[in-house]
Amino acid sequence: MKKLIYILCMFLLFTACEDVIDVDVPTDKSRLTVDALMRIDTTQASSTYYAEVKVSASSNFFESIEPAELEQISITNLETEETIALFETFIGSGVYQSQTTIDFMTSGELVLYIEYDGSKYAARTTYVPSVPIRKLVQGDATLFSGEETEIIVAFDDQPNRTDFYLFDFDFNEYLVTEDTFYPGSTFEFSYFYDDDVKDGMEIDISILGVDRSFYNYMNQLIVQSGGDQGPFQTPSATVQGNIFNVTDVEDLSDLDNLADVVDQENFALGYFAVCQTFDKSITIE
Repeated sequence: MKKLIYILCMFLLFTACEDVIDVDVPTDKSRLTVDALMRIDTTQASSTYYAEVKVSASSNFFESIEPAELEQISITNLETEETIALFETFIGSGVYQSQTTIDFMTSGELVLYIEYDGSKYAARTTYVPSVPIRKLVQGDATLFSGEETEIIVAFDDQPNRTDFYLFDFDFNEYLVTEDTFYPGSTFEFSYFYDDDVKDGMEIDISILGVDRSFYNYMNQLIVQSGGDQGPFQTPSATVQGNIFNVTDVEDLSDLDNLADVVDQENFALGYFAVCQTFDKSITIE
């Protein structure tokens, strides 16, 4: 009730003022936003994989984000020279999908190609392996309010290679880690949810293998968004991923130096990544 009285008083104060105040808000040109994170679950019996890309057009600060209608979108495997075209699931959805195989997604280098609104975009990536979640249990520790829920996670890092991981803790909550301090060892840590997590809720947790570039990209987004934003929502600041504007590039066959010759101002937001994922669920008690 005190809050309501305070709000009413403030309303009377502001309506009594006739001065017009101009507020500067963040502005940026409209950009294509691409959610092209491919999660590969190799534990499934089927070899079929449905590649899916979600696209939208970002806008100014107070404007809505609308699904984008593309002229063309495809994925090419440079090793097999096979190309699959993706088609919109239904008109106006901004979701493009195609049936392919796990072998296609995990063997060789992949190139995502998009044509949209008179511009051409391209991104390249390769499949990155992960490791299973070894332990997923609920703890009883808390942080500040005493109402947080602790989840304890452990996994075994693979020896003789450098690994980067992305954890998806559901509810658009993410965490990145690298094995610099635990190479080839079992790594265990706690993750805390706020008091919005209630008894009986089932939480889905995933560990994804990522490369250094995607690790850095996600780390930037998590820091800038305060940790409560997914990798393909409009970020609080413009973070460039690996999807470049190649409208003026004549030869796309040489992709090694793509970042040096593309339009650095008109890039798309988002990222193209193909990651092995291992999933586990836990019910809060």
